[in-house]
Amino acid sequence: MSSKLFEMDKILKNFLIAILFVLTTGLGTGLIYLNYTTDYTPKGTIQRYNGTDIEQEMDDFDIPENYPKPISEMLITTHNHILGFSFIFFITGLIFYFNSIINGFWKSFLLIEPPISIVITFSSIWLMRYLHEDFVYLTIFSSIILYLSFFFMASVSVYEMKFKRIKVSE
Repeated sequence: MSSKLFEMDKILKNFLIAILFVLTTGLGTGLIYLNYTTDYTPKGTIQRYNGTDIEQEMDDFDIPENYPKPISEMLITTHNHILGFSFIFFITGLIFYFNSIINGFWKSFLLIEPPISIVITFSSIWLMRYLHEDFVYLTIFSSIILYLSFFFMASVSVYEMKFKRIKVSE
């Protein structure tokens, strides 16, 4: 078996592209959900985890949109996301490792950065929830880097498998 994506068997390339498509669809759906629950804003993210501020002048019938997340929900969210993202980036990283377009420092960076961002993202959510709201900016920054890394690695891998050709010696 070849060690470069573009040299792999067509059936294997199609399978890997299908896997990357499914992972991209899953992460894309997660991003839509994130937009729905936070509006992609620091305020929305803080309210998602810390709860909506209940003003003193609210009616007895007003219900806050978000309640502070209890520790049990924080634990299950962290558990599910860390395990899920670990598998997503293991699969994506394993495929990306065999690309011949990005090498050296950048390949190493893109393979190592996502696990670090996973830990930073979910640690900062806990810090935002229980220590200080300003950790929301660390959450946002590490999440952006995490998603950009995924989409870049998936794009490079699919590009190589679909468009790069083996040079034929004359």
